[in-house]
Amino acid sequence: MSLTTLMFRSMLRLLTLLICEPATSIPTLLYYSGLLPHNMVLLRMVRHELLEQENYLFRLLISLMSCFL
Repeated sequence: MSLTTLMFRSMLRLLTLLICEPATSIPTLLYYSGLLPHNMVLLRMVRHELLEQENYLFRLLISLMSCFL
């Protein structure tokens, strides 16, 4: 499988998550980047299984947010 195919699939997954499930994808981004306060109500919205798939751009976005914010 080529690199272009992997990145295209990852971009589609990221866009699908951000558009269809913003209530779970945004807290997950903030949690893994270290920007979400430790509150039990907010931690219930974090979906840990989002990082188990091939979400390369999701992981890249988390890394960039943790480095620069």
